[in-house]
Amino acid sequence: MKESDAPFDRWHKKYPKSGDTPCRCGTQRNPLYPSADHGRGKRWQARYVGPDGKSHRPVFDSREQARAHLEQVRHALQEDTWEQETSGTKKLEFYSSEFISRRRKKNKRESTTETYETHLRIHILPYAGCRVAKALRRKDTMALVDHLLDKGTIAPGYIVQIFKTWRILMNYLIDEDVPLPANICARIELPEVEPRVKVVLTAEQVCRLAAAMRQVEPRYELLIWIAACAGLREGEAFGLTHDAVGWETDVLYVEEQRQKGKAVPLKTKSSRATLPVDHFLIERIVEHVRRIPRMRPVSRNAELKRQRRGWIPPTDEGLIVTNRDGRPVQRSDFNEKFRMAVVLADLPPETWFHDLKHWYTTRLGASGKFDPKTVQALSRHAEFSETWDTYAHPPLAVQGVKVEAFSELFTAETGFDERQANHARRLTSTAPDVPHSLPTRG
Repeated sequence: MKESDAPFDRWHKKYPKSGDTPCRCGTQRNPLYPSADHGRGKRWQARYVGPDGKSHRPVFDSREQARAHLEQVRHALQEDTWEQETSGTKKLEFYSSEFISRRRKKNKRESTTETYETHLRIHILPYAGCRVAKALRRKDTMALVDHLLDKGTIAPGYIVQIFKTWRILMNYLIDEDVPLPANICARIELPEVEPRVKVVLTAEQVCRLAAAMRQVEPRYELLIWIAACAGLREGEAFGLTHDAVGWETDVLYVEEQRQKGKAVPLKTKSSRATLPVDHFLIERIVEHVRRIPRMRPVSRNAELKRQRRGWIPPTDEGLIVTNRDGRPVQRSDFNEKFRMAVVLADLPPETWFHDLKHWYTTRLGASGKFDPKTVQALSRHAEFSETWDTYAHPPLAVQGVKVEAFSELFTAETGFDERQANHARRLTSTAPDVPHSLPTRG
């Protein structure tokens, strides 16, 4: 039995070194120092040596559970009823279900959890769901990749994503003390993935894309300008509300995004910001609010049909851009319209909506008005390398910065002359349905 009479804390060092930084788990009087396993798997471990001479280390969520298990083992040894414990005797299907349910219990990002669940349900579990977890080996990982390749209908990039989900699941099993080989996912040869052709847009192409969207679906045109002149991602543009616009201060309060019509947290902490924008974009938003009703008007007959089938009008959530029924924009509907606009604007077929965010960052850097760190902050990237290799940290993206990098660029392209601009400014100051000011943000 002797190895440890008390539960062992896997998450914290028993003998911290000088210079270690305490974590938030402890107190000022009793600080705790994180170990390499901090936050991974279950925290408490019941360590003992069985009659077989081997060390056994089952893990538990709480100290009380680990202590109770040690008492049971001690009693079983005294009564000579001890039986060897084995981890990983259940099927992979059980552990994958447990993996998904724990992610949801811990409020992990729902879109990522749904991606894992899809990979497991469609590809991984039909292949290995009935296998006993502890029997899995490295050759099973290689066989899974070969199995996906043999289907012939799965893109190489998607196979890589499925493999990553498999690797995350294997790491979860190891954290659950399932005796898997350490190299189960090591040195696996994956298919070559052709890098996506990057589309570098010009101002003239952005204008053509906006004009094309105006023909395809006028209420979605503003989303093009929001991405190009503020660098908002697709879900962030969907989630922009009237209260999130500083009508007189030329700022956007980026606080949430929309996925499948629901408000969800932003991609990263750095995504949340009070973002200065060019007044050109504010004028576009004012024009959209004036021109596009929240719900598409319907005929009298259509209204009577709605009443007969008990149609309930959607709640007004204050969204700037909605679909024709006044509901949050769905990604599938917008992407379909976006592809049509790309064709109509004669842009490269590889053009994505996210290319507009790349264009936004490129334009800020090329304008010569902002230093590199300011461009990072306006682009809302957590790392400086992300701004410059791929495309800031303060809550207010940049203090005291006025963005005027887009109005002079698009005025000539769109014919948005000064007389129209003055008219839009008058609309901003007199519009009863456009808020003049926002509550003070803490």
